[in-house]
Amino acid sequence: MYPAPRILISVNKFCQIILYLLIVSFALPAKSEGVNTDSLLNELEQTILKRDYYYQQKLNRIFQLKQSLQNEANQESRYHLYFQLQEQYESFNYDSAFHYTLQLYRLSRAMGRPDRIAISKIKLGFVLLSSGLFKEAIDTLQTIDIQTLKSEQLGQYYATLARAYYDLADYNKDGYYSEYYLQVGNRYQAKACELSNKNSSDYWMYEGLKQMKMRQYEQAKRVFRYAIQRFSLDEHAFAIAASSLAYVHLQLKETENAMEMLIKAAIADIKSSTKETVALRNLSQLLYEKGDVKTAYRYIKIALDDASYYNARHRKIEIASILPIIEGEKLNTVERQKRIITGYAIAVSILSLIALTFLIIIFTQMKRLRRAQQQIQQAYQSLTQINSKLQEANKIKDEYIGYYFNVTSEYIDKLEKFQKDVHRKLVAGKVEELKNMLSNVDLKKEKEELYRNFDMVFLKLFPDFVVEFNKLLKEEHRIVLKENELLNTDLRIFALIRMGISDNEKIANILQYSVNTIYTYKTKIKNRSLVPNEKFEEYVMKINSV
Repeated sequence: MYPAPRILISVNKFCQIILYLLIVSFALPAKSEGVNTDSLLNELEQTILKRDYYYQQKLNRIFQLKQSLQNEANQESRYHLYFQLQEQYESFNYDSAFHYTLQLYRLSRAMGRPDRIAISKIKLGFVLLSSGLFKEAIDTLQTIDIQTLKSEQLGQYYATLARAYYDLADYNKDGYYSEYYLQVGNRYQAKACELSNKNSSDYWMYEGLKQMKMRQYEQAKRVFRYAIQRFSLDEHAFAIAASSLAYVHLQLKETENAMEMLIKAAIADIKSSTKETVALRNLSQLLYEKGDVKTAYRYIKIALDDASYYNARHRKIEIASILPIIEGEKLNTVERQKRIITGYAIAVSILSLIALTFLIIIFTQMKRLRRAQQQIQQAYQSLTQINSKLQEANKIKDEYIGYYFNVTSEYIDKLEKFQKDVHRKLVAGKVEELKNMLSNVDLKKEKEELYRNFDMVFLKLFPDFVVEFNKLLKEEHRIVLKENELLNTDLRIFALIRMGISDNEKIANILQYSVNTIYTYKTKIKNRSLVPNEKFEEYVMKINSV
């Protein structure tokens, strides 16, 4: 528990009354008039198509600032350039934001400016909590000498402390500690409001957040609407206000209004190339609840990409908690499509005895599909189980989530096309064509392509795996790969073990061997090793990634 800074004089009753009258007189109407989420979703889709364009614009601005920095020797000018670079990276990329915030801090110390040292620490605290490093953020903020800050800067200091405790409360989701963190955050937020200029957008954003966290949702709604209407907010500030207003609408059961604001916030986030964000993730959850699983799935993948790019640890955990649910619904859709195919196959079998042959083939394919989908479901269960190990396995998880989504998406597309072709030929009575189509399915080729893709992705993560693995073997038994061969069966088995899959039965299912065969392969390799058999897998696990 941290000692609270000295308590400032609260706003008097008269100011509170004036504040309330301002909110009521300038707030937008309480109900949305003709919310058209379809047109907004179309606008969002068009904005998503231009993500790379906005991303490149961001990089261009950063490049120009870096170029100016290289040619600048004056300390004062370098300070302002560091300041601008920090703000560009602040909600864009954690590693770079952290680097330039430290540069800002070091230059402030070199200039002997206590006020700027304090400001750089406030910014460092904000960057740390944006990445999910809450304790580090609070520790940093507590070292600031608040006597060096002006009133407005002191307001930013308390607002940052408040957000740190608010984020802790949201992250913990614990009945006791979350409520405590919420109360601490409310105290700091109240101080931020007291110290801010009532005619500034910062004040109204602070006030709206305070009302929202105090569960005064109607009041919070009026404040956020006033802030959006009254001030010319930039894209990033608008996205924060709109996301907060969407949360308030949800608490008031105003789902359509919430969706409208989340779409607008997501559009603003993309245009400002903000990566540390929640709008698209929350929007995907709303779309999933409305039954639009396909769109929800696309949006949640984009949200995961953004969180991974920024390295926002808590955001990735939040996304990972709902991603398997949405993916599970997609698998249910595939399952329903399979049942439709089965119905058509049975209908054809009744028409003629010849169709029975095709029916057997279809059932065989379906059994293989079911086994593949069981592997997919196991993979997603594994994804859920490793949430607690995100810190340890970020590089591996990020690479394989992207790989797995691509393979799954391609596989679903193939299955949908296969269903349509079967349906069309069955309806048309083209039995011979259907038989030829089914006999042309090259499962061996698909299997080889799957293994090759696995080998490529694995070696991207562990480029030295083959060399390091051979160091564990006696020289005469070291593995020499054939031309154009990335991994062989021996290496692939231990590659899976390095990825954390140590169960023989799981390895057998993935590589489509029997458990005894896998055991035989492992025993053969261990008997050829330079280390004790019981320690061999432990040494394999020590092979480092990139």
